Amino acid sequence: MAGESLALITITFAAASVNGALGYGFSSITVPLALLLVSNRVLNPSLVIVEVFLNAYVLWVNRGAVPRVRRLVVPIVCGLAPGIIAGTLLVARLDPTSMKVATYLVLLPMILVQAGGYRRAIRAERPVGVAFGAAVGTLYATTTISGPPLAVLLNNQGLAKREFRAALGLIRLAESSLTAIAYAATALLTRPALALLPSILPGVAMGVPVGAFVIRHVQPETFRRVCMSFDAWVVAFGLSAVVRQTGWIGGSSSYSILAAVVLIDAGLLYRFFKQPRAAGTV
Repeated sequence: MAGESLALITITFAAASVNGALGYGFSSITVPLALLLVSNRVLNPSLVIVEVFLNAYVLWVNRGAVPRVRRLVVPIVCGLAPGIIAGTLLVARLDPTSMKVATYLVLLPMILVQAGGYRRAIRAERPVGVAFGAAVGTLYATTTISGPPLAVLLNNQGLAKREFRAALGLIRLAESSLTAIAYAATALLTRPALALLPSILPGVAMGVPVGAFVIRHVQPETFRRVCMSFDAWVVAFGLSAVVRQTGWIGGSSSYSILAAVVLIDAGLLYRFFKQPRAAGTV
């Protein structure tokens, strides 16, 4: 038990450092690693509680930019509720192992898209925003992760650093608050989930200021790409381990998933570092 607690403190410290630097990334890094220790049903509620306060902090720090992003953010927030309800029901009813596999399968392409630096602006913001919000709400309620798809959308809209973080903070505060309410209504805020909080909070408290310090000395885009690449490797390792445990792919063959992702990501990193780079916007 002490070993699990120490592992969670270490994981959440690294994840909070990324969040402190970029304004997102806490769940994207925590979940793939922590799922090796606990199930979604135990992990998700504890992370949602932490993220309510973490997202409130991000929004408060960047509150001055909220009026400039309101038009983009409101349709997304309006779409969150039905997605969160659907995702909460999935967490309450699905087998934990199936949830782990589904989580890894959903995360992997999103993270690789981030690692590849995909950019494409969306013009029809209102109709796309509502549908996107519903999809993100479902994803967040089932995995507590929404940073990668939100970052892709907001980066593609060409937001400046403070606007990006304000929009992200507003959307993620809404989704984490609504998900906490949904979890409470479906009795997912259990004693085992709440018992994880003492192992999560210290890492968050230490990691956020460390990340804020680091980002002042590293180009944000370089930092983000390296973090997403690491995350892709972690997700691929977790997926390989789970499919081996379930017997879907036997023996060492299961780690062919990890090998394939490492090769793809190495190519993406090589292309990125070979290109001339300007300071990022986030």
